[in-house]
Amino acid sequence: MLEQNKTISIPGEEALEVLGEIEFILISLHKIGSYYSDKSKEAYEKATTDFIDQQMVTARLAKIRRIITERFDSSLDDDDMDDIERYLDGMEFWKPIS
Repeated sequence: MLEQNKTISIPGEEALEVLGEIEFILISLHKIGSYYSDKSKEAYEKATTDFIDQQMVTARLAKIRRIITERFDSSLDDDDMDDIERYLDGMEFWKPIS
């Protein structure tokens, strides 16, 4: 890891923005789960999917990622990767079950 990436700083206003987005997503998903705990799985899944789509959760998460990643020095190392790429390299993502 580059020395300048060992400590990153995020202005308080942006940190609050990140925390607000995380709180909105986390608490909303918790409330959906609690509300649908004694209801059908299908209703829970639909409500969760609707929330993700209608509240643009992926865009909110992308905004959080942007705010955090902007603070890193993205200089490439000998392996032609920056610190973030190197850390995330090999991460397994969702894929359809075959």
